[in-house]
Amino acid sequence: DVTYIPMRRGFLYLVAIMDWATRKVLAWRLSNTMDAGFCVAALEEALARYGKPEIFNTDQGSQFTSQAFTTVLREAEVRISMDGRGRWMDNVFIERLWRSLKYESVYLHAFETGSELKAGLGRWITYYNTQRPHSGLAGKTPAEAYRRIGQSDHGGMPP
Repeated sequence: DVTYIPMRRGFLYLVAIMDWATRKVLAWRLSNTMDAGFCVAALEEALARYGKPEIFNTDQGSQFTSQAFTTVLREAEVRISMDGRGRWMDNVFIERLWRSLKYESVYLHAFETGSELKAGLGRWITYYNTQRPHSGLAGKTPAEAYRRIGQSDHGGMPP
């Protein structure tokens, strides 16, 4: 999903690729435009680092319906699922991520530059993945839950 990140002057766009089962942020990118390129780059990083999922769910944003984005998924033989228009609840975990990120980091800092924002988001996402327990994950962090799934009956590869 993509969200806008307000800064002291202007804003940037943020995309994140999240493992739905564990809430782990697998990859993310910032951009000053809404073109598909930064979304494709995040997708390619997630696939390279974590392997291909069975299915990939997005909303129907133009970045995710673009030929560039869907071609990467098709070539990796990943099934594509898209939420119904206006159905934000279909992607509630990433919407919850955006809320937490904004209230726990972005709104508390007046980031001046893109590099300051990138560093701040990097720190927060590392904290989110590795130190912030989730009640929906039985008190585990996303990284702990992801490792547990990866070691279960999925052949070593998370679903």
